[in-house]
Amino acid sequence: MSEVLNYIWLGVLAVFTGPDLFSLFGIGIPVAPIMVLGGLLTGIAVGATPGLAGPMAMAISLPILISIFGFTPDALLPVFGFLIGIMKGATVGGAVPAILFNMPGTPDALMTTLDGYPMAQSGQPRRALRIAQLSSVTGDTFSDIVLFVCAPFLAVVVEAYLDLPEKTALLILSITFIAAVMGSSVGKGLLAVGLGLLASFVGTGQSLTPRLTFGVPELSGGFPLVAAILGVLIVGEIFKGIEDLVRGGNSGRKGAQTLAEGVKDRLQPGDIRRIAPYVGRSALIGTIIGALPGVGSTLAATLGYSYATRRHKARKQPEDTAFGAGAPEGIAATEAANSAVSGANLIPVLSLGIPGNAAAVFLILAADSIGGFNPGPAVFRFTTPEVNPELVIAFGIFTLMSIGNLLNWLIGGSFMRSMGVLARIPQHILLPVVLLITLTAIYVQETSLFALWVTFGFGILGYLFRRSDIPVLPFVIAFILAQPLEQTAREAFAATGANPWFLFSSVTSAVFMLASLAAVVLLGRNRM
Repeated sequence: MSEVLNYIWLGVLAVFTGPDLFSLFGIGIPVAPIMVLGGLLTGIAVGATPGLAGPMAMAISLPILISIFGFTPDALLPVFGFLIGIMKGATVGGAVPAILFNMPGTPDALMTTLDGYPMAQSGQPRRALRIAQLSSVTGDTFSDIVLFVCAPFLAVVVEAYLDLPEKTALLILSITFIAAVMGSSVGKGLLAVGLGLLASFVGTGQSLTPRLTFGVPELSGGFPLVAAILGVLIVGEIFKGIEDLVRGGNSGRKGAQTLAEGVKDRLQPGDIRRIAPYVGRSALIGTIIGALPGVGSTLAATLGYSYATRRHKARKQPEDTAFGAGAPEGIAATEAANSAVSGANLIPVLSLGIPGNAAAVFLILAADSIGGFNPGPAVFRFTTPEVNPELVIAFGIFTLMSIGNLLNWLIGGSFMRSMGVLARIPQHILLPVVLLITLTAIYVQETSLFALWVTFGFGILGYLFRRSDIPVLPFVIAFILAQPLEQTAREAFAATGANPWFLFSSVTSAVFMLASLAAVVLLGRNRM
């Protein structure tokens, strides 16, 4: 226990004694907490703008941050701090357009509109936003606490009991499960995974000979990681948005809701006690959903709202507002559930190195780009002869997340309520600006026109995915996990004496492989 406390203290010191951003009255102000604040405010602004999302802001910020802070270990915590701030702020800010304008900027915010917009229309927009903020931050804080406890424990168990064949089978299970649960069909999810693996295998493999390059020298090192992922995730979405505009989509914002302060529009004395049970249940639902790779906040918001509806009907009092007509409980249940996903989604990232959602993808990218931190079971090794620097970084990340939650409690609500004006930005102005900033950010990091062509190529692929209803995230996660999967499989193959059946060489690995098959068969049957 004393060793754990020592690492916690070292993580806190790494955040607060890192490089100084500036001096105030002779006192150095560390850069990492300031970056959390900047990321949080940026995330709230992005979340409050329909058409943008936290992952999009993280994607644009990552190359810029790396170009500013460089590739030294000192850059890890400031970059992580800004990305974590965006992740937390965007979740809170997403409630703004849903409540004020009935515009869900993301699919999980759709459930917030059901009660948030009717409450705003009845003259209580500030009350609705305050309830959303309190519920969101509470759910986020709860899931972060679960992350702090579960990630080290899970990593220690994996490192102690899983050997190379079992780790290979676990990676296959994770990729298969993500393919099975995302998208309209299992077949399309598997297609996305297959294409992601294929794209990642382009370039130099373990044998140090170029493969799948078709004689193109620039491909000998593979596709640039950031360019490929930003192309599929961000540029593809921009292309789809531009097509929607050309086809006659609404390029403006209508229905602005004024934030007129009044007695009725303030948080009522009994509101906290009224929403507390709904927040608690939804936070638990969101945390459980978030811990599963590939199962996102949309499902958590839907389950949280649906369960809250049943509980509300069973215990409804005469003075209670019905769900769908402006019930505070509906806002609370939805926001607590979708916010609880963000912290829990980092459990498989930090303990297994497996990203579960788009935001986690960019944290993995940051770690890969900068170096010095490799998310996975080896991070939480306490029994090393010397101090484990990766474990210090892990507890530094936990410290940054705690700072983000504290800032969200203190200033998140005030800044959130001032962001309603951003929902009026027309899409025909927003999308080209985002495209320009994305391409500039990629060029700043890669300094290569080839990287821009790769970005456009993968952007077209991402657009085709969306037009064909093929899920994008399984492609991205498979692209990221392909290299560790190949390396682990090769090592397992060699360690078992070139046994071609090494994936079935132990009971645990065999169970993981059978679970992969069961996920495809059972989830595929449920969607027929």
